[in-house]
Amino acid sequence: MPDTPVLETDRLILRGARLDDLDAVTALWALPEMVRYLGGVPQSREQSWVRLLRHIGMWDVMKFGFWTVTEKISGQFIGQAGFHEMRRALTPSIENTMETGWGLHPDFQGRGYASEALRAMLSWAVENHPDKKDTCIIKPENAASIRLAERHGFREFARSPYLEGEVIIFHRQ
Repeated sequence: MPDTPVLETDRLILRGARLDDLDAVTALWALPEMVRYLGGVPQSREQSWVRLLRHIGMWDVMKFGFWTVTEKISGQFIGQAGFHEMRRALTPSIENTMETGWGLHPDFQGRGYASEALRAMLSWAVENHPDKKDTCIIKPENAASIRLAERHGFREFARSPYLEGEVIIFHRQ
């Protein structure tokens, strides 16, 4: 396993993904509300396995990646958040940026956990990759994620067709 830094906040621990996270990852991404803005099709165990391996491998290749987000008090898996480089077919391109993403279990949404995780992640990014621009893509109808991104300094700079729809491309100055 790569050396993924552990980030700790008041209520969360962000740690590297582990193979034994597979059942939790599979359960999370099988929920229709988790994929509503990501193609709308719940992911299979096989797709979740590929997601988990991508999250683990990204750290070795890019020196950044996604964390498993756990609630500090209970130790419970509540989601995933971090950065990746997906080489997406977007215009304009966001290649060579740290594409920021997050997905928390619906039972843990609306409690400020995503914001807390983002604060820790973005602080880590500034310290460890100061020359990389932070970006994210969000479907226009995903108002909650747009608000969250904007609260953390992301601003819309383009829109692009992507996977049978349109996404807003945000960047952070």
